[in-house]
Amino acid sequence: MIKVKKINHIAIVVDHIEDSLSLWNILGLESGRIRDVPQHESRVAFLPLGDLEIELVEPTSDSSGIARYLAKHGPGLHHICIEVEDIDGVLATLEEKGIDLIYGKPQSSDDGRKYAFIHPKSANGVLVELYEDIA
Repeated sequence: MIKVKKINHIAIVVDHIEDSLSLWNILGLESGRIRDVPQHESRVAFLPLGDLEIELVEPTSDSSGIARYLAKHGPGLHHICIEVEDIDGVLATLEEKGIDLIYGKPQSSDDGRKYAFIHPKSANGVLVELYEDIA
């Protein structure tokens, strides 16, 4: 059985993180951390909001997937991230049920987590990230 823990973050694609922070700062959210994500040619800023975070995602190259998304759709909602237990088991169950995934196996990040994405065509047009903290 799949165990969903919580919404971990909501990701928003932006042209420039620093320019986008002004609205969030006015709303009382402060940037917790900004870091480069070289494997996805992007920078991200995490803004804590209760039990979840708003993630601002900025492309760092014109050839990245984020840059292509931004060029096609403009700034806005990119994905919702759901934290799960046993991401390997979750992916196996989803594949068994015919759910389209971006990655068949979880990817690993440098900050101690595993992640994978459900393709938007299987999630009513929404890109859904699955995340497991393995640290």
